[in-house]
Amino acid sequence: MLTYEVHLTRVNTHASVARCKEAQLPVDSDPAGRADAFNPAELLLAALGACMLKNIERVAPMLKFTLGGAHIALHGERQDVPPRMQRVTYLIVVDTDESEQRLDLLHRNLQQFGTVYNTLAAATTIEGRIERGTPPKRAGADR
Repeated sequence: MLTYEVHLTRVNTHASVARCKEAQLPVDSDPAGRADAFNPAELLLAALGACMLKNIERVAPMLKFTLGGAHIALHGERQDVPPRMQRVTYLIVVDTDESEQRLDLLHRNLQQFGTVYNTLAAATTIEGRIERGTPPKRAGADR
């Protein structure tokens, strides 16, 4: 069984930091919000997207699926009472020459074998699609 540990620390009334292994991530714990850090709902969406990207890297070699890049856009809808993520939608854009059937196979694998995906899917509605295209270039993407 795999286990995971993350530690979070309150820095001040406006900020917190999450740490695991040798990494750290600023966290928006300010009730007024911060533009320079992920809030908890955004972290949840980022975890889902990271899960799908990690699975692309894991399953592509097994499927002998060739791709040049991938991009995932996620959208979450929050219900107020009780507060919960009611629905998540996503779009995966993959730079590939693979057939539509192979693209669908990759998508099914991401849905079936993702730890975070399956955990969230048991608690909320997750809907999305995968399509062929050129992922957008972002500054810092090569880090």
